[in-house]
Amino acid sequence: MKKIKVGNFEIFSGCPVFLIAGPCVIENEEIIFKVCAELKRITENLGINFIFKSSYDKANRSSIKSYRGPGLKKGLEMLKKVKEEYNVPVLSDVHRHEEIEYASSVLDIIQIPAFLCRQTDLVVDVAKTGKVVNVKKGQFLAPEDMKNIIEKIESTGNQNIILTERGTTFGYHNLVVDMRNFPIMRSFGYPVVYDATHSVQRPGGLGVCSGGDRDMVPYLLRASVGAGVDGIFMEVHPEPEKALCDGPNSLRLSDLEGLLKQVIKIDKVVKGYD
Repeated sequence: MKKIKVGNFEIFSGCPVFLIAGPCVIENEEIIFKVCAELKRITENLGINFIFKSSYDKANRSSIKSYRGPGLKKGLEMLKKVKEEYNVPVLSDVHRHEEIEYASSVLDIIQIPAFLCRQTDLVVDVAKTGKVVNVKKGQFLAPEDMKNIIEKIESTGNQNIILTERGTTFGYHNLVVDMRNFPIMRSFGYPVVYDATHSVQRPGGLGVCSGGDRDMVPYLLRASVGAGVDGIFMEVHPEPEKALCDGPNSLRLSDLEGLLKQVIKIDKVVKGYD
């Protein structure tokens, strides 16, 4: 498996599980600073490598009334402040070609949203930045289909690739996670992340917004780490009931530390490190 440098650490086969986490969307500067400070405290205490994630724009929303975020420039300015204040790598997603140049000047990892993972020109142009590219596997794709996306990125000479599983569409307003996807995608030679909170989402389940079952996050997360994932992805919020986006599937920030302690124990058994 390729070694990928992110900030001051490396991701590689058999490395201790790393964490990508933060609020779904940037609501305001106060919340992202509060969440990042707590996430850094927790991960430093537990010895987990950490990447902060929050979206400056959630363009793939069910309703025109949905909160999308502060937008490209204002959002990236806030992410830059977080990055500098807490000395952590930052990740956010791009939706349009016009965003790529500015986003790449701030972000350590550029994320391709699941709904856009087959958009060849977008994927290739993001890859050309040389930044680490995190591709969310579309809810409509088989794990083997991710090889084609890898080839698109590699065609630019960029081998800084992360693949993220976030569930597969099962009927209406429901997702399921096939644990076989993890070893299949890891066999392609790149780190695989499990998105535990989007996997319990119920897309469009509330009519004008997504529902979710956050109570299921711990069960699926522990199972994924048992299956040997390299990293885990969770959207967390101090008060999920008041979150402006993806609240029903976001993990309560106060529940994170205990869950990560369980995750570390499982990860050590699976990967054989102390």
